[in-house]
Amino acid sequence: MSETQSSTKPVFNAKVLTFSAVCIALGYALSFVKIFHFPWGGSITLCSMLMVALIGYFFGPVVGLIGAFIYGVLQFFQGGAYVLSPLQVCLDYFVAFTALGLTGFFKDKKNGLLIGYIIGILVRGALHALGGYLYWMDYMPEEFPASLAVIYPIVYNYAYIIGEGIITVILISLPPVKTALSRVRSMAQS
Repeated sequence: MSETQSSTKPVFNAKVLTFSAVCIALGYALSFVKIFHFPWGGSITLCSMLMVALIGYFFGPVVGLIGAFIYGVLQFFQGGAYVLSPLQVCLDYFVAFTALGLTGFFKDKKNGLLIGYIIGILVRGALHALGGYLYWMDYMPEEFPASLAVIYPIVYNYAYIIGEGIITVILISLPPVKTALSRVRSMAQS
């Protein structure tokens, strides 16, 4: 075995799997803690997306994307999942939630969690909006104004995603939270 091979850790080991499972479980549990529920659907939850984004921030893009995909599968089975077609399910659940793992691409950058989290939620919202255009607009009432149809999937999806995003960005910008996340990250990577 060469020196390079012996000094690299496997991507998946017990610590990576344990920390990832805890993040997924916390994200899943927090997805039930609804701070605000919109009358037209969608809820601002208590930082559930952050827990999933932390996986990529701790362990990089491969583990982050896989962990976020698993979270998307759990969201599909959480209850209340809407199935219009297999492609819609893939886009709305598996692909959209996987975007939260994009934080892994920023794990070694200054403010990497913040940047990765913002990009992850914006991409997730864009994928949900795309799903809205492709699959959900056919279910709009006939009296729904056509002029609003163009922006409705964007407003619907980003209302709750940005709402939770603002709360999370404020939270992770607080010095005690930054310190705590840094310590947890050090434990996860040691």
